[in-house]
Amino acid sequence: MRAFTYERATTAQGAAQAAAAHSNAKFIAGGTNLLDLAKLEIETPTHLIDVNHVAGLGTITPTSDGGLRIGALVRNTDLAADPRVRHDYPVLSRALLAGASGQLRNKATTAGNLLQRTRCVYFYDTSKPCNKRKPGSGCSAIGGYSRPLAVVGVSDACIAQHPSDMAVAMRVLDAEIETVMPDGATRAIPIADFHTLPGDTPWIETVLTPHEFITAVTLPRPIAGKQSYVKVRDRASYAFALVSCASVIGPGGQQRFAFGGIAHKPWRVETAERQHGVDAIAARVLAGARPTNENRFKLTLVQRTIQSALRDEAAG
Repeated sequence: MRAFTYERATTAQGAAQAAAAHSNAKFIAGGTNLLDLAKLEIETPTHLIDVNHVAGLGTITPTSDGGLRIGALVRNTDLAADPRVRHDYPVLSRALLAGASGQLRNKATTAGNLLQRTRCVYFYDTSKPCNKRKPGSGCSAIGGYSRPLAVVGVSDACIAQHPSDMAVAMRVLDAEIETVMPDGATRAIPIADFHTLPGDTPWIETVLTPHEFITAVTLPRPIAGKQSYVKVRDRASYAFALVSCASVIGPGGQQRFAFGGIAHKPWRVETAERQHGVDAIAARVLAGARPTNENRFKLTLVQRTIQSALRDEAAG
């Protein structure tokens, strides 16, 4: 790990200003992803801004329209266990509990979960070319080991997948991400627009501008219906999704589906939600899919995951 300087921020705007004042600065809260990447010299920040002491970012509060505002520093364990989340947004609680281990959930934060980087083996192997790690160097996964990687929304530059379970649930719930700039300006970004597809710039993973700091995630008022999170993985714990599905089945046949493990971002295709039958839904979800020989099985697995989610909903 390379040497770096360190400071503590006490306000959200102050954190953004500190990032603007130092080149190659990074925010650190739980550090469950950043520290691993720094040890491998994939991330090489020269200045760390500890945001754990920013007041007001560790709470969950109701919003005026009946939703919830989740502070950026709320730990995954606390979010999953919150009675309001368990009652009104159970798909989010289930997704969080399906991710990582208890020890990691105790440290990982809401904002950090959204910002975690891909788990593609070539991204982590600094001896191999990776456009996400070193722009223009090539994508070793194309023609290499690609079993866990994306099948939709991919490009000739990158086929990496987004690893978050929490983000998939937030996508099906239409969450918004609140941020602050160094000048104090704020904005709310729909989660549908927050993560980007790789295109020709796979190293750009979100729409955040330089030095923009996440302060909270807001959930709209609860959605009527039954909620489910189905995660298919290679082992029962501490494994990332091959395919996951967050679903909400409401009255009158209304339905929502968001998927993990198959794209560079949480994947939701609203036109698929107006279809009837697993085959029709899956066809819309997977339109334009470009699987490799190693991960072609995910096309069938998406169908079976939808079936499992619908079966769970029917069983209550």
